[in-house]
Amino acid sequence: MEQFAAGKVLRGRYRLDRVLGRGAMGHVWEGTDVFLERPVAVKTVASDLLALPDWRPTALARFEREAKATARLHHANITTVYDAAVTENVCCLVMQLVDGTTLDNVIDGADDGRLSVHAAAAVTAQLCAGLSAAHASGLVHRDLKPQNVMVDADGVVKILDFGLVKVLSDTDPRLTMTGETVGNVAYASPELLAGERQLDGRSDLYAAGCLLHHMLTGHPPFRSGNPAALVTQHLTAPPPRLHDCGVENAPPGLEDLMRALLAKRPEDRPGTAADVYVALAPYLPAPDPARGARPMPPEDPRRPFLVPQGPVVPGPR
Repeated sequence: MEQFAAGKVLRGRYRLDRVLGRGAMGHVWEGTDVFLERPVAVKTVASDLLALPDWRPTALARFEREAKATARLHHANITTVYDAAVTENVCCLVMQLVDGTTLDNVIDGADDGRLSVHAAAAVTAQLCAGLSAAHASGLVHRDLKPQNVMVDADGVVKILDFGLVKVLSDTDPRLTMTGETVGNVAYASPELLAGERQLDGRSDLYAAGCLLHHMLTGHPPFRSGNPAALVTQHLTAPPPRLHDCGVENAPPGLEDLMRALLAKRPEDRPGTAADVYVALAPYLPAPDPARGARPMPPEDPRRPFLVPQGPVVPGPR
C-alpha cells in the first residue's frame, strides 16, 4: 500500500496538496485533478492501519462501502463523489471540495456561540433535505456532528463523511463490528448507543435534533466529561428546554419539533426527514428578492432558501 505525502499523484491524476483533516481511518487532503484542472478532496486510508492483518479486511470493506454508498447520492446538500479506488496499491476516495467551513466553526463565530432561529432552522432544513436523499437510498449516516457538516461560501449546507454509513441491505458482519457503530456520542441516538441493529433514518433525525439544539443554545442537549454518563443521559434523561438554556422567545412550535426529534423511541419522532423539512418551514427566513442582488457574507445559511433544494419525499410503501 502506498505511503501518502504532499505532491504525490494518485492514479496518475489526483495530486495531494495539503492535509485538511485527520481521523482514525486516515487523512482528508485538499488536492487537484490535474487532468480537469479542478480542486478536489481526497480521502485516504492510513497505510499503517491497512498493514494490520486483523484490521485490513474490515478497513477495506468499510472504505468500499462508504465509496459505493456515497456515490449513489445526488443531492445539493451532500458532497459529490467523483472517483474511488480500493486496490492493493492505492485506497482513495475523490470528492467535491467544498469551499467553506464546518458547522462548528459557524457556531463558534456566531454571537454568543448561537445561531438565530432563522439560521438554525435553515441549516436543519438543508440537513433534512440531504438526509432525505440518503434515507431514500437505504442509507443511515450514523455520524452526524458539526464537524461533518460544511457550510459553503454561498450558505449551502453539505453533509460530509459517510464513513460510518449503515447500508440497510448489508448483511456482512464485518461492517457491524464493535467500535464502528457509534460516531460522536454527543449526537448519537439512543438506539445507536444501545447497539441496536435495526436502525433506520429516524436515528439520523435524532442527531439532527441534537444539532438544532446545539445551534440554538451553543451546546449539545446533553453534556458530560464522562462518556458513560453521557450515554445514560441520551438513554434516559429528558432534553433540557430552550428557556432553561438561556434561549428567550424561541417559537413554541420549534421547541416542540426539537423535542420530538429528541424522543427516546424512534416511533415517537417524525417519520421522515421530509416531514421535518416541512415542519421547519414557518421558521425559515422570509425570501428577500433584493438579497440576491448584492454580495452575501460568507457562511450565510439563509441564502439557499431563496430557491431551496427540496427533500426527497418517500414513495408509497
